[in-house]
Amino acid sequence: MAGKVQAVCRQCRREGAKLFLKGERCYTRKCSFERRSYPPGQHGQSGTTKVKEYGVQLREKQKMRRIYGLRERQFRTYLHEAMRRRGVTGETLLQLVELRLDNVVYRLGLASSRAQARELVSHAHFTVNGRKVNTASYLLRQGDVVEVKDTSKALQPIVNALEVTAGGRVPVWLGLEAEKRIGNVLRLPTRDDIDTQVDETLIVEFYSRH
Repeated sequence: MAGKVQAVCRQCRREGAKLFLKGERCYTRKCSFERRSYPPGQHGQSGTTKVKEYGVQLREKQKMRRIYGLRERQFRTYLHEAMRRRGVTGETLLQLVELRLDNVVYRLGLASSRAQARELVSHAHFTVNGRKVNTASYLLRQGDVVEVKDTSKALQPIVNALEVTAGGRVPVWLGLEAEKRIGNVLRLPTRDDIDTQVDETLIVEFYSRH
């Protein structure tokens, strides 16, 4: 995750939801959240803390930031861009972060987590429309083609990720040719296409306070 590094399982427990930050481990019984779903800390199991409206909105914002691995400044930039564009602000915000290159690599099953996808992209293992791109935040458009470089197609993290997912979790707005290590953006995602468990309206309300 960008910025301050924390134990990722504690982040899931803090937000009260599985954020899938550890890749395939999150889908197994080894997932720490499955065994200890209460918040971390000595008062985590008490369950007596009353959260006000502001706190609910804050937690939803933090949850989304942690899912996509964004710094606060990056997150605000996406929000301001979403507000500038036509459409529903919250849905546009989700669409923007979904179109990040690191997220698309993860969604295609070419990495087991967004953190791993971000690392692979930063090490220049991917091209977009035939050009090398090593910026995780690069925003893709409809029709863009993402391909693993020829010299990286046998890279073990990519091979392992494809073996685990087998293309089974690729969303409908993306296409994947697993053997060729090529993916493409078929169309822009809608809210119904995005399975991220956040209430984006709470996030927009949180920032509208400031």
